[in-house]
Amino acid sequence: MMDEIVKEFLVESHENLDRLDRDLVALEKDPRAKETLASIFRTIHTIKGASGFLAFGKLEAVAHVAENLLSKLRDGILSFTPEMASALLATVDAIRFMLGQIEITGQPGDRDFSGLIERLTRLNAGTNAPPLTASAAESPVLAAPQPSQSVGPGVPNSPSAPIASPEAVAESATTTVLPLSPPPDRASAAAKTLVLPPPPLHEMASAAPPETAETRNSAVSDSTIRVDVGLLDKLMNLVGELVLARNQVLQFTTQSADSTFLATSQRLNLITTELQGSVMKTRMQPIGNVWNKLPRMVRDLATACGKEIRIEMEGQETELDKTIIEAIKDPLTHIVRNSVDHGIERPQARVEHGKPAEGCLKMRAYHEGGQVNIEITDDGGGIDYERVKQKALQRGVITAEQAGRMSDHETLHLIFLPGFSTAEKVTNVSGRGVGMDVVKTNIEKIGGTVDLQSQLGEGTTLKIKIPLTLAIIPALIVTSGGDRFAIPQVSLLELVRLEGEQARRQIEFIHGAPVYRLRGQLLPLAYLNRELNIKEKSESDSAAVNIVVLQADGHPFGLVVDEINDTEEIVVKPLGKQLKSVSSFAGATIMGDGRVALILDVLGLAQRANVVSEVRDRTMSEKVVQAHKAANTRQALLLFDAGQGSRMAIPLSMVARLEEFPQSAVEHAGAQEVVRYRGQILPLIRVSKHVPVVRKTATDQNELMQVVVYSEQGRSVGLVVGRINDIVDETITVKRHACGNGIFGSVVIQDKVTDLLDVQAVIRAADPSFYANIPANKAAA
Repeated sequence: MMDEIVKEFLVESHENLDRLDRDLVALEKDPRAKETLASIFRTIHTIKGASGFLAFGKLEAVAHVAENLLSKLRDGILSFTPEMASALLATVDAIRFMLGQIEITGQPGDRDFSGLIERLTRLNAGTNAPPLTASAAESPVLAAPQPSQSVGPGVPNSPSAPIASPEAVAESATTTVLPLSPPPDRASAAAKTLVLPPPPLHEMASAAPPETAETRNSAVSDSTIRVDVGLLDKLMNLVGELVLARNQVLQFTTQSADSTFLATSQRLNLITTELQGSVMKTRMQPIGNVWNKLPRMVRDLATACGKEIRIEMEGQETELDKTIIEAIKDPLTHIVRNSVDHGIERPQARVEHGKPAEGCLKMRAYHEGGQVNIEITDDGGGIDYERVKQKALQRGVITAEQAGRMSDHETLHLIFLPGFSTAEKVTNVSGRGVGMDVVKTNIEKIGGTVDLQSQLGEGTTLKIKIPLTLAIIPALIVTSGGDRFAIPQVSLLELVRLEGEQARRQIEFIHGAPVYRLRGQLLPLAYLNRELNIKEKSESDSAAVNIVVLQADGHPFGLVVDEINDTEEIVVKPLGKQLKSVSSFAGATIMGDGRVALILDVLGLAQRANVVSEVRDRTMSEKVVQAHKAANTRQALLLFDAGQGSRMAIPLSMVARLEEFPQSAVEHAGAQEVVRYRGQILPLIRVSKHVPVVRKTATDQNELMQVVVYSEQGRSVGLVVGRINDIVDETITVKRHACGNGIFGSVVIQDKVTDLLDVQAVIRAADPSFYANIPANKAAA
């Protein structure tokens, strides 16, 4: 029984400490808030009384002196000061440490808090206390106070007043219902228990101050119960199975004419839907549970950085599934730390720029379109785009030419690359280059997106979109190659169907890539059959084209499927270890007929199809744009003969190396010609096979083969040409023509007409998977 009481004491005390952090920061902003001060006093009083009853003397001693100080503040004898706020926050940290030790060892630990007690005593006497030193806080010895030294909650500083009686503590304990099942291990009891709804502050019944009795609401505490999170997870899984069974029953209703069966199935549908909604609500928690710890963190970081920052919150009541709440804790913490350290300037700098000395960090959460939107905005100095580019150049992420043509949006997203940091020096707050890439990765793991907006001198806004829950989601069911797939509805924009001649006419090709002109905007297309290497429809079945317009990482693209079926709620099942590495799938579900359907990972599929990327797509396409601009541009070009009577050129920037191989060195890997090159296998592409205007030449086994090596993101391919002639640096004017098929256009070089080779088109024609298999999380070099 005592173990259960200690466990309850730990759970309730952790909840109280979270409330204390928030209330102390609020009290520092408004020292005249009597209700906040009274709440803080009651909380410390509760912890002190319970720790005394449970014989945790060291914990009682620290809470006791803090209670004495709070008593004088509540009675108006002392005025609340920043020094008191710091001392009381240090008290919260000390109590939190001792609670952790109690949970691990059963005792408050050996750390000495006599320095903290002395500091609180000085403040209680009206004397400014010196800052608490590390040595005083961590001294190994502290004698527990004798019971005769304890002071009753109603009589501050009275040496003869008794501690809270066991009966009083027992009364407090009975107002909290024990968990339905204890945590399976000795991990944090607070982390293992979910409160539905959050319980009121439980207080000592004996010797309670007058306002305690007035504010206590026993009716609310009687209507709440703590339930182990594992039990809720199991209940959620069972409801998921019930939803699957409901879907199967509903599918049979389409084939039955029995009115009784139809009515019963509809009743089952209604009850299942209501039960599903109720169970989902038990797992929903307000985002304020995550935000509650941020004011304290902002206050401490601002003090450490010498800044003045206030935090404003809107939409704390916005609810999310508990699993989502857990997933966004660390990303939100890192974003807030970045805003405090990097974003908001020091008071002097703000005043010099005409801003108030105190900076503002705003957090806003709201529901929209079945998702939760979170915005973190600071009114700091904003992000210097040029500085970001310089850092990227120093790290070799981009070239100088690419930096000159990058848009502001693309520049900002360089910040999300692994290891990227603009901090001048490493501090205990930031600057190690670890963080924003992890933020983006963690948010995308739960099906969310991250976007960044900034204006130099005015501030930065980071926007996060995340789903409400990961367990049961609405999805669009499509069919391709005879198999069904589910597409999460949060990524769906619209559906487009093209009939017959319209389909053949409106799907265009740019550099070999299919696009559809949707309301004047080019929409890149990806064919699901091709990306998953499954059976494609026959030509006779291709009279109509079904396009599912999706959005991945903020970029729209069209997914071409065989059939579009219907939307329905699906239960998300995790993939087995054999399929977890496949980026195209996010999970699986069981359909109404009992068959399994894979859930498509929209972002992973888009990256696999090479239709969505931030920096990579830009830089890859810009190599072609740079090479083939219509305007007069001075460029370095490699001149070569591709075959009999042909004269061609490619930009020197696209050439990694020039090599010669004997014809006898050519081997075959399947149907692909290859050579061994620098310890690896280099695929060969003969330009004469893919450019119709080039005539093939007879090959001599003793003749050296001229090869242009082209590399992209760690993958290389060799372009076999006739003869390499020269490298020139000239001002050229590209003349576009309708030849296509590997020829981009023509230019005049050295008074001779020269065709410009479309390198990417030739490579795609020979190996369509070359670009699709390039890792999407790396920027092109």
